[in-house]
Formats: sequence, C-alpha cells, structure tokens
Amino acid sequence: MTTLHVILPGNIDDPMSPSGGNRYDRRVCDELAVLGWSVRELPVRGTWPRPSAASEQALADVLAKIPDGDVVLLDGLIACAAPDSVLPAATRLRLVVLVHSPLGSEAGWGGDLDLRERATLHAVAAVVVTSAAAAFRLNEHHDLPLERLYVAEPGVDPANLTQSASDGTRLLVVAAVTPAKGHDVLVEALAEVADLHWSCSCVGTLDRDPAFASTVRTHRLGNRLRFAGPRTGAALDASYAAADLLLVASRTETYGMAVTEALARGIPVVATDVGGLPEALGQAPDGAVPGLLVPPGDPAAFAGALRRWLTEPGLRDFLRCAAADRRRSLPHWRATALQLGTVLAAGA
Repeated sequence: MTTLHVILPGNIDDPMSPSGGNRYDRRVCDELAVLGWSVRELPVRGTWPRPSAASEQALADVLAKIPDGDVVLLDGLIACAAPDSVLPAATRLRLVVLVHSPLGSEAGWGGDLDLRERATLHAVAAVVVTSAAAAFRLNEHHDLPLERLYVAEPGVDPANLTQSASDGTRLLVVAAVTPAKGHDVLVEALAEVADLHWSCSCVGTLDRDPAFASTVRTHRLGNRLRFAGPRTGAALDASYAAADLLLVASRTETYGMAVTEALARGIPVVATDVGGLPEALGQAPDGAVPGLLVPPGDPAAFAGALRRWLTEPGLRDFLRCAAADRRRSLPHWRATALQLGTVLAAGA
C-alpha cells in the first residue's frame, strides 16, 4: 500500500468556510483511501493564499518531516503561494500540485502571487487541474508543458430530481460572495427583470470580501433577493430542492462544481461562458445543452437569458429535459480519484 501525503487547507472541513476546492479535496482523499492508498492528511493553517512568514514556515516544517521519495499531493491554494517552502522539497519528494483555481484568476495575472505560482508549478513533478480550460490557461500563461498537466474533472454525488415549479421562478446562486463570482453583475441583471415574478436565494460565505458583500447586499430588490450565508450538507441539499434554475455570473471559473450539483438534480443553468463552465454544463446525450451561456461581466446579456427563461415555457421545458438527460452522464468521484491516482502513481 503506497503512502500518500496530502497537504490541505486547515479549514477543509469547516462548515462555515465551504468551497469547491475543500469539497474536492475531501472527496478525493476519501476515494483514494478506498482505492488502496494509505492517505495521510496534513492540514496546514495559514494566511492563504497570501502567506505570512509563519504560514510558509509551517508548510516547510510539514514537508521536512515527510520521508525522501514519498508522494505528496498539495492543494494549490497553499503550494502555489509558497515556492520558497516547496522548491527545496521538490528535490527529494514526488510533489504533485492540485490547482483548483490559478492564483492569478482573482488576484490579477502578473502580480506577486502569479509569479509565486509560476515558480512552484515549474518545480513540481506534475500539475493537476479540474478542467481542460484550466490546463490550456496554465500552459499558455506559465509556459507549462501540456505533458505535465493533467485533468481530473470533479465528480458529483447522485441526487434526486428536483420537483420544479412550472413557472420556474425559484432562482438559486451557490457561490462565495466575491467579485470573481459576479454577484454585482447578478444584482444588476435581476434589477432588469424586476417587472417579472421571481425570487432568488444566494447561498455562500459572506466573509471572503466583506466590503464587496456589503455593497451587493444593499440592493433595492427587497426580500426577492436573499443572501443566506454558507450552507452545507442537508441545508445545501434543501436549497437545491427548492430551486428551479441555477445562476452562475462568474467572471472567472476553473470548473464550476455548483453547475454539476444542479444538473445532478435536473436543474438547468444560466451561466457565463468563461473558463471551465461550458465543460461543466456539457451536453445531454442528444447534444442538447442544459442551460444558457452568456458573456461574463454583461448584466444586460444575463438579464436577457433570465427573461427568456421566465417568459418562454417551451424553453423551460426544453432545458429541463436536457438537464434531466445530462445528469446520467455526469462524472462520479470514484472516476476523479482514479484519474488522480494514475498521476500520483507515475514514478512513485
């Protein structure tokens, strides 16, 4: 049985800090153990992705205790921000970095975090990303050879079909309230369709960018638009069960796990045509797309898609059928772990 050391964010299981990256890490750790790996989880707390000196030292200390030649999977949120800790370990360990979202996506390409990420990714044995779009982005931006980039698409848990309301007025957003997730675009788009009947629940943590969250929450849409805070487990399941349409207004998105979680319940999606979102949305077996894609950062286009959904019963029926068919081809977490395990085992 091969030992796998997995370096994780310290808040991986904190229900008040849910994220797609944390959920991915948790599920693949569990599935890799089922597949026969001896998984040793090593959570590292710190000021990620902008590490303090103490944070970087904590990571260096963890890496220093791992025996020479062992396989290490590092969450990119931690590893990409700390090349001074990672690079010395890369000479004696097989390091694989899992990039959920390139640091430059939110911090701005070309900044200090971007340079740190570039140094880290060029030093490690392999880089795993969650979509083909992310692989091509890192290849283009960081000059990483495609043969060192691997895709392990997130899985999704099976779920019951949601009993949709015929008028489709129950809208849902599942995302941390940050500029990258485009809640400001969403508020503007909803204001443009305020003449129609709808309600919208925004599920996601409010403390990643408190100033931004405060701004978007001062909307003039009354109780039609609610910010519910973070939800996990049964509470998140209940949010999906009470929704007719998922909204994703992201300016950048590596994959979009909320999309496949919605599709697993037969819920169509209106999303921005950016990053890995088209991959997550995918197609039903007959080629039908289970949602509408619009340009990022365009409230008018997003509002137009919403207006079509809310006023065209035929479109709603078509997208619901496509979503119900798409759910049968969604990836499972065991497949994700198998893909990841193949990368980890190479040269182990």
